Amino acid sequence: MPIATVNPATGETLKTYDALGEEEIERRLATAEATFDTYRTTPYTERKRLLHRAADLLEADAQDIGRTMTVEMGKPVKQARAEAAKCAKAMRWYADHAEELLADEEPAKADVEDSGASRVLVRYRPLGPVLAVMPWNFPLWQVIRFAAPALMAGNVGLLKHASNVPQTALYLEDLFRRAGYPEGCFQTLLVGSGAIEDILRDPRIKAATLTGSEPAGRAVASVAGDEIKKTVLELGGSDPFVVMPSADIEQAARTAVTARVQNNGQSCIAAKRFIVHTDVFDAFAERFTENMKALTVGDPLDEGTDVGPVATEQGRDDLVELVDDAVESGATVLCGGELPDGDGWYYPPTVLADITPEMRIHHEETFGPVATLYRAADLDEAVAIANDSPFGLSSNVWTRDEAETDRFVRDLEAGGVFFNGMTASHPAYPFGGTKRSGYGRELSGHGIREFCNITTVWHGA
Repeated sequence: MPIATVNPATGETLKTYDALGEEEIERRLATAEATFDTYRTTPYTERKRLLHRAADLLEADAQDIGRTMTVEMGKPVKQARAEAAKCAKAMRWYADHAEELLADEEPAKADVEDSGASRVLVRYRPLGPVLAVMPWNFPLWQVIRFAAPALMAGNVGLLKHASNVPQTALYLEDLFRRAGYPEGCFQTLLVGSGAIEDILRDPRIKAATLTGSEPAGRAVASVAGDEIKKTVLELGGSDPFVVMPSADIEQAARTAVTARVQNNGQSCIAAKRFIVHTDVFDAFAERFTENMKALTVGDPLDEGTDVGPVATEQGRDDLVELVDDAVESGATVLCGGELPDGDGWYYPPTVLADITPEMRIHHEETFGPVATLYRAADLDEAVAIANDSPFGLSSNVWTRDEAETDRFVRDLEAGGVFFNGMTASHPAYPFGGTKRSGYGRELSGHGIREFCNITTVWHGA
């Protein structure tokens, strides 16, 4: 894929960039290593000041960078501005909490004495330069949720962003520069995916984090494993949205629409499979379908647009193939399902019912505004359908029954279980998945410690 801004609302190529050459990549790696040697000892007070300054700048830039994101990947502009605000919030959260999250820990006195020590500490020390391979769907948020904790921990970052959001990638480097960070603390590498392996194998890179597709995760993890380097992976998701008889059906149906079509349906934690108890299936399906039909699809720069285009032509083609395969195999189209005429890579909000395991859409992730409906006879079947997926990122459950709540928490194979609301990420809570959705955690104290050398400091008696 060329490094270029291609407007998905029109298909027009607006700006192209040359990939960095080997000499410039080498210079940036050397700069990162040299900067880390001094930045790692920067006091928390200074790290906090710098990150707060970056958050202030991002908030001031929200209108402009929001428009840039919309033009590059098609998200509704009001959602783009909200993404910028969310990033500023996370930056401030880590600026204010990092020191306490990484404070020295002292084991129990009895264990210290039992080990023959006079004192024992567990200290969190930074690893060094970390490579971040990031996707286009949340081009600010995915980066900031890595960068904010990494920088507060004393690491430095090198960003290989998706090739279709180069302007956002360059903005991020400039943001940290304007905030006053030393050169080399955060650098954007405009390179193609073919350059990732050599960069990751470079001994100056100490770890890597990737958010993206399963194939991309496999590629990065295999190289990092060969080099024995730490990785955190957040990959695909096909999150279940389970509705039980005790749920508020009206509220569940309204929330289900947002949970499915946020970011034009291109979110790993978007609800994708709607598993509804048979007693309330018809009522939910009717309301949900009506709400999906009522969405406004159009120019993402228009403030009234609910759903914009799919970010890439290939992404839309993949979506068309999944829907067509399902329909040919017997799925019922409750709304949408037909490719519209005109420019841009639009696809209508679509609801499919009568899904069977033989259909590709049953096991593959739908990255666009397409929902699948399942009827469950009881709680056991709801759990079975929910877990019948290679992914395990998050999940949504609508129930007021405490016994059902306990059962879903116990049995759902996912990194999160959200009751009576939609999955959302927050800086205070760990984020990540299981199965083919990846491993490791971002955000919270768990996230900031992922790229730390957890060091035991033992003093003899």
